[in-house]
Amino acid sequence: MITLNEIKQMRKNLGLTQKQLAEKSRVSQSLIAKIESGKIDPAYNNVQKIFSALNTLTKHEGKKAEEIMNRHIVSLKPDNRANEAVAVMKKHAISQVPIIRNNKILGIVSESTILNNIDRKIDLLSLREIMEDAPPIISKETGISIVSEMLKHFPILIVQDSGKLKGVITKADLFKNIKRVS
Repeated sequence: MITLNEIKQMRKNLGLTQKQLAEKSRVSQSLIAKIESGKIDPAYNNVQKIFSALNTLTKHEGKKAEEIMNRHIVSLKPDNRANEAVAVMKKHAISQVPIIRNNKILGIVSESTILNNIDRKIDLLSLREIMEDAPPIISKETGISIVSEMLKHFPILIVQDSGKLKGVITKADLFKNIKRVS
């Protein structure tokens, strides 16, 4: 979901020490230090605690994910074929499409995914065979600075609320919300 470097960068962007983030996350400072130095692979629940604290700390920043997300989710199922993904991306002028089954994100297929498999028979490949890892899932309350930071590393973010898909955010969605400077 979040890379170790992103936790460190987000903490620094908020002007927090490791100890302050640890207190807000209800984890130990040594855990934060080990995560940031790459010495351990943290348990999912600890990353959730840290991410939740980072979200809470950015609530005063203005816009939230919910305000900039695209509520129209164009998605495909893992059994769809790669050539169907190409057609959907062309039709909707998008560069990636989430692969979803039963309201759960399984992975993503992007233009790069297709290009990396172009030498294979694209009409025979299922998306299950070529999809990449699922993109990060964020809450609708995630602050725009965290969204911006995450979009530096991921092409798309998935917005969920109470386990239900609510929208997607791409760099294009973020750019639409940048105020014009004249």
